[in-house]
Amino acid sequence: MADFLGYHSEWNLGSPGGWDYQRITQIIGKVVWRKLNEIKPIPVDLDFDHPLLFPVDGFVNMLIQALREREGNHSGLIAVVAEEETLKTVTENRNLAKRLNTTDGISGALMAPQELELKGGRVCWRGRPVSLIFLDFNTDVLLSLHRKHDLSPLLQAVRENRVINPRGTEPINVKSMFEVITGPHRDRFHADIVGRTPWTRQFYPRRTDGPDGEAIDDLIAWTYSHWDNLVLKPERGYSGNGVRVGGVNKDADEAVGKALKEGNYIVQQKVPLKSWAEDIPALDPEKQNITLKRYQTDFRCLIGPDSVFGFLGRFGSVPTNVGSGGGVQPLAVLRSDMSMGDATERINEAILGMEYGDVFQIVEMQKKMAIERSFTYLLGPIKIALRPRLITTYQIESLKSYCAHLWSDCLTLERMWLEGELDDIVNIEEEELEIARLQPWRGSPAIIASDGLFDFGAGPQAS
Repeated sequence: MADFLGYHSEWNLGSPGGWDYQRITQIIGKVVWRKLNEIKPIPVDLDFDHPLLFPVDGFVNMLIQALREREGNHSGLIAVVAEEETLKTVTENRNLAKRLNTTDGISGALMAPQELELKGGRVCWRGRPVSLIFLDFNTDVLLSLHRKHDLSPLLQAVRENRVINPRGTEPINVKSMFEVITGPHRDRFHADIVGRTPWTRQFYPRRTDGPDGEAIDDLIAWTYSHWDNLVLKPERGYSGNGVRVGGVNKDADEAVGKALKEGNYIVQQKVPLKSWAEDIPALDPEKQNITLKRYQTDFRCLIGPDSVFGFLGRFGSVPTNVGSGGGVQPLAVLRSDMSMGDATERINEAILGMEYGDVFQIVEMQKKMAIERSFTYLLGPIKIALRPRLITTYQIESLKSYCAHLWSDCLTLERMWLEGELDDIVNIEEEELEIARLQPWRGSPAIIASDGLFDFGAGPQAS
């Protein structure tokens, strides 16, 4: 764990995003870096073009390989299926369908789930048989939409193992799985995964053991008394909705009351904010100057079978989710022979020494490039950090090992569920579990993600 510090805050085994947003971020970030160096040369050598900084490439290759394994050399259609209201606003799904169309013998199409149909017993779209589906929502949403639209064709595709992000991951795609990893089963998982998993417990009146193995007679009362060091999250939440962070959300009564009223929450040990923060230059329009602003950062690993597709850098406040107003950050491999801290400090100092008007023009160019590429999400244009987050090739190799262990440990969790060992912790309605049983995962082609609150050596020093 010495190659990089920190923890994963959650995993997404159902429908992770960001794989194409990082590609666009890299393109824009590289241009911004060149423009900054035209104003004042920055003596730090960076690589914006490392293959793992473009995770969509590995993802697309997996989709194509999976189709070839099913169809041989025959042509095939890969359906990108998303909720109807997101078809125009989630750019990366549109880009994925377009890119698949550039591959010989393969077509891609973006559609709402109710557009699928059955023709002659085959799952089709506008009369064309569908070979594979990337489904951009989880099973709880699928079930809700099925009750509204009758998604029998989509359910048949699940049954036929045509969904590339299998529904069988759903029972373990909940934040409460971290209780399994930090509880009595910890010896069944890789040491680096256990070591990077914050202590987590399902939140309801109960007895349990604490982060240091201490006995907790009343978890609710204990949460009140330790609130500054804890986080409450919905077991199945998205975009940071419903999350309450001790020290940030200071009203423990509101946080605990909300969790108990809504139910199905976890309580988690808070990762110290300074361990996943970076100081990044930002414009202050009121004072017309450039200042260092401390942002929280997030590092998403996008993982497939036997490989890492790549990474996504996010920044913002707490949480950093783009759906909650966070942004994305270019990533760059440090090639200069210097420490991560020294390299980051040199970049920051160089930008701080530039004229406000010059940097303002670059930021306006950055925004223009984003708009030209429809770089938007549900809330509108996505924010982009002014400077890249740095990483070394040595750290990338360590991340590859971490990701391989994570994939393996998720398979262990699935086996435990299939063998009935997690029945007391899986809290999903039976209809969803029935869908999950239609298509077990067992390591088949999929894209999963880990959101890491990692420090690669550029975080602020503890005061």
